[in-house]
Amino acid sequence: MPATETRFEGVRVRHDSPQSYDELLAALLADIGDKPLPAQEYATAAGDWDSYRKRVESHVGPSGFMLIALIDHGAWVTKAGVDRKVMRVILGNPLIAITMLRHDVSAGLFAPVELLLVDEGGGSSLTYVKPSSLMVVEPNPELLSAAEKLDAKLAALATKATTGSNG
Repeated sequence: MPATETRFEGVRVRHDSPQSYDELLAALLADIGDKPLPAQEYATAAGDWDSYRKRVESHVGPSGFMLIALIDHGAWVTKAGVDRKVMRVILGNPLIAITMLRHDVSAGLFAPVELLLVDEGGGSSLTYVKPSSLMVVEPNPELLSAAEKLDAKLAALATKATTGSNG
């Protein structure tokens, strides 16, 4: 069977910050945690959904997200002559993800979500692709509603981290 393609447009969102890269990264990690806690390891633990939910909730930060992984692009791009601090941050919450995956499991292609923090010299930036623009490629009102709630939570976290405010 031949592969099928579905074209869609993603929406990239960039928040500029007067904070240094290190300050922005610290502010973000203060909210989501600084130790990657892949919720996947809880999936194999004994128990039902309620016990899984409680284990996950114990690691979620004030924004509703937890750190999944950090990829330090800045550690290797310097070898190619690019002198920038660049960190890809993978964050999420399976309790949020399920609100979308129950309507379309292919939304799991874009959960967890990712941010890119960049040293802009005299400031920093935080960029991400709006989850709803990636997850909802065909009409699906329930998925759209859940994904837009994720959009709002991610925007609030980005604003909080880049401005030092709660909204």
